[in-house]
Amino acid sequence: MILNRALRSSGLRLGSALLGLILGAAGANLFAAETPKQECTSCHEQGQKLEKSAHAGLPCDTCHESHETYPHPANIPKPVCTTCHADQAGDYAQSAHGLARKAGNEGTPDCGLCHGSAHELLPPKSQAFRTSVLDTCALCHTEVVEQYRASVHGRALAAGITQAPLCTDCHGEHKIVKHTNEASPVNAAHIRDTCGNCHGDVLLTRKFGLPTDRLISFDSSFHGLAAKSGNQTVANCASCHGVHNILPSSDPKSTVNARNLPKTCGQCHPGAGTRFAISQVHVVEGRAEPPLLRMIRQFYLLLIPVTIGLMLLHQGGDWIRKLIRLRFGNSVPVWRTPAPAGHAEMRMLPFERVQHAVMAISFLVLVWTGFALKYPDQLWARPLLLMEGAHSMRSIIHRCAAAVFIAVSLTHLLSLMVNRKLREHWKEMLPRRNDPREALGNFAYNLGLGDTPPGRSAHSYIEKAEYWAVVWGAIVMIATGLLLWANNLVMKLLPKTWLDAATSVHFYEAVLATLAIVVWHFYSVIFDPDVYPLNTAFLKGTSVKKEEHSREHAGHPAVGD
Repeated sequence: MILNRALRSSGLRLGSALLGLILGAAGANLFAAETPKQECTSCHEQGQKLEKSAHAGLPCDTCHESHETYPHPANIPKPVCTTCHADQAGDYAQSAHGLARKAGNEGTPDCGLCHGSAHELLPPKSQAFRTSVLDTCALCHTEVVEQYRASVHGRALAAGITQAPLCTDCHGEHKIVKHTNEASPVNAAHIRDTCGNCHGDVLLTRKFGLPTDRLISFDSSFHGLAAKSGNQTVANCASCHGVHNILPSSDPKSTVNARNLPKTCGQCHPGAGTRFAISQVHVVEGRAEPPLLRMIRQFYLLLIPVTIGLMLLHQGGDWIRKLIRLRFGNSVPVWRTPAPAGHAEMRMLPFERVQHAVMAISFLVLVWTGFALKYPDQLWARPLLLMEGAHSMRSIIHRCAAAVFIAVSLTHLLSLMVNRKLREHWKEMLPRRNDPREALGNFAYNLGLGDTPPGRSAHSYIEKAEYWAVVWGAIVMIATGLLLWANNLVMKLLPKTWLDAATSVHFYEAVLATLAIVVWHFYSVIFDPDVYPLNTAFLKGTSVKKEEHSREHAGHPAVGD
């Protein structure tokens, strides 16, 4: 028992001794870790400077080897920034500065020139550092920095607004490359996004009272849509507002001052604004827009839903009526008298069928390419984008189709003037006194108001409404399209508002025409149960509708005549 107590006592003393050694060693290490910087400052003043630098939290031995040996060994290699900042070093090596230094230009900026001594460098996010960036860049880019200081951005920075963009915000920090490089944030392909970092930021625009719609209006403009699809020659933010010399539009020296706009726009549009002042450039629908554009937008936003809505009601009611008849009743409508055996009315003459084919093809191409210009991100627009290179294939194809459409429209007009047979056939499309009553009667019947079909003429209000809608639409689309096509001449001779109005009308009219063709025309030639799956009148001249002939052709007078 005595022996056991002695052993336990010895064990406790030994454990206590070991624990003391471990704690002592740990304390010595902790002390050693805390004291080097204090020890270094006793001889090296850099230690005192380090306390205010971005490296304040690092011990000396992070960068300096063998610092604990005194006297310090000779020929110890100096620390390099790449040891800790490998990513930044890689970016610098690929930058214009890094490549120049690699080529032997020792005067090119390096880490020390831009950031200062490792013991004194300022935190990159501090106001002092941002202010010093200009002085650093001015060592080589004196003229550029002078332009910047006089700009709206430079004045804001000088006034203490640290959010104002400076050199590194636009050009990058370590990986600064030439603006011709596709990777550069100031390359033509990226200017919009670079400027949008501030002008598209809702918080910043609200805080400093900047217009909130600049990015939206640019994206919806011709320039923005072209840039979005990859066109790098179209005007961007810098093309109009300048690069380093950006000034408010109220400044007489600003490139976007009202007096200087003719010169600025004239770089791409010779003669623009020489007769009339160039009006508002950034136009956003529903916000700050000229009264004329507001009227056009409101007119079409009322016209399109009402027109297409009535078409849907008419055609939908007709489809339901015919579905009930074909499913549960007689397959021949009671309001039509079948044509005599062997008789087939010629609905379209051979020359008319050729015209129809050419116009239909050009129309479909115009719709595809036109909306692809407006909505380049959509899936159905991508095949056209794949064909684009130095030139916009969408624009080229669209204009070629437009030329064909104009040609076939003029051919139709001339054919009516010189060919009597065509002219006599065309007269069937002239409006008659009975057409409104016939249209209202059939519309009411399709809505379920009444059980007796009111009847239709051989060439009823359906064909006439479509024909004259095409005539009107062709006139509007050709007129506005020519204004947009000859934009340089228009900007030289007319106010810019004409182009804005033409753009708005051209778009809304295209939407209306496309929807009308789908809802009204495609129903008549495809989805109408009496002709499904296809009315071949545009191919053979005669319709598959056996009841297409009215009472007039069956020996009865036409309804209402």
